[in-house]
Amino acid sequence: MTLLDKWKKMAYNENEDKNVLQKLWADYFEVEKGIYKKLLADPDTVVKGTVQELADKYETDIMTMTGFLDGINDSLKEKNPIDDMVETTEVCLDFDKELLFKNMVAAGADWLFGLEEWNDIFDKEKQAALYKEQKESQTVRNEGPKIGRNDPCPCGSGKKYKKCCGAR
Repeated sequence: MTLLDKWKKMAYNENEDKNVLQKLWADYFEVEKGIYKKLLADPDTVVKGTVQELADKYETDIMTMTGFLDGINDSLKEKNPIDDMVETTEVCLDFDKELLFKNMVAAGADWLFGLEEWNDIFDKEKQAALYKEQKESQTVRNEGPKIGRNDPCPCGSGKKYKKCCGAR
């Protein structure tokens, strides 16, 4: 079983006690926040090493580091082979700053995109623009023609919309 499979089995186990899972995630989020603070304090230095080396560097366990690597993977310039990762797999944390910020916004992780370290990377205006850009990209707009209550139903029944599909 790969590290990612073990992490998912542990972190998303529907049979586990709810309190145990809540504690696991609360602990994970604290560690995650600490790792991001360190990465963002020196964002232009590319961190590399094995999964075990990074777990040791950031003073966490292998499973937590696996969860972190899974979370950051979509923000990396070159993705890590997380699907078949083992303790000795070489990984790289060369992240795209804008993409990382927007992915944190998309995840609703205000404890991450709100970190003070971002202020040394982007000014407040840039952060606001990235936030807005991400939020707008998630907004679904239905720009099709509006169907009036008395218009023929688009399903083709021949009835008025209000007496057909609009009555549901």
